[in-house]
Amino acid sequence: MTTVYTDPGAIDGLERAAAGEHTGFDADGSVEGFSVTRTLPLRVELVRQLRRRRTQLLLGFLVLLPFILWAAFEFGQDAGNRRSGGFVDLATASAPNFVTFVLFAAGSFLLPMIVALFFGDTIASEASWSSLKYLLSMPVPRHRLLRQKAMASAILSLLALVLLPLVALLVGMVFYGTGEAVSPTGDAIPFGDSLLAMAGSVGYIAVNLLWVAALALFLSVVTDAPLGAVGGAVLVSILSQILDQITALGGLRDYLPTHFSFAWSDLISTDIDWTNMTEGAFSAVVYAAVFGLLAARRFRLKDVTS
Repeated sequence: MTTVYTDPGAIDGLERAAAGEHTGFDADGSVEGFSVTRTLPLRVELVRQLRRRRTQLLLGFLVLLPFILWAAFEFGQDAGNRRSGGFVDLATASAPNFVTFVLFAAGSFLLPMIVALFFGDTIASEASWSSLKYLLSMPVPRHRLLRQKAMASAILSLLALVLLPLVALLVGMVFYGTGEAVSPTGDAIPFGDSLLAMAGSVGYIAVNLLWVAALALFLSVVTDAPLGAVGGAVLVSILSQILDQITALGGLRDYLPTHFSFAWSDLISTDIDWTNMTEGAFSAVVYAAVFGLLAARRFRLKDVTS
């Protein structure tokens, strides 16, 4: 026989504590005191992404790229007349022209790849690390998890889109001066107006790449392989650009998501035509809405096992 010694005073204290506890549920079924807004703070996700070596190397490359392009022009042959030709021939005419060339050179592949990388790696990377199910069991609601990760990816993408032309502008001001921005058509705008044009160009590029972001996000919730999501979005972008070169398609090219990718170049003009930029922004928003809704629906119904 085992004798159990108890303290009557301690037992009374435990009974009073237990009687004072109240475990209830809110109208949405959650435990009282639970707040959805406290789960997965945006700041925590941003710091986590910024500490990743992938993010640091990518941002470092964007800082280095304008210097690489400057070195290529510096050690290459002079193009001759700087007030005629395309964006490449005009790149060294002034700082605004150098920024325009950098955006033009990066717009076909690099910028879509950066956006696809940040958005395509959101959910798929967690699934590949087998940590997605633990995030959802914290508990973080699925819609909030998808939204917080998409917001963090959007902030990082915007940071990359701003960092590249900003560094290019500083490099251009040091080596090429603060002259006029000259367009391939011969128009020239003052340096002050060119800064507004560059800001508008970055804003348009950000809007135009919304479709890439939404597609990469959709692929990220469909597959558990981050490279598959990122590569899929980039491949679709490349395919769209290839189809856009086929003039036999006629008016069908207007429905391609990349058809108006370089409409921002119209800003470097004394008489700005907003038609292409308006159509390009509308097309990107429509595609982004479709892919975004598909991503939200797929993730809401997805059987998460990893």
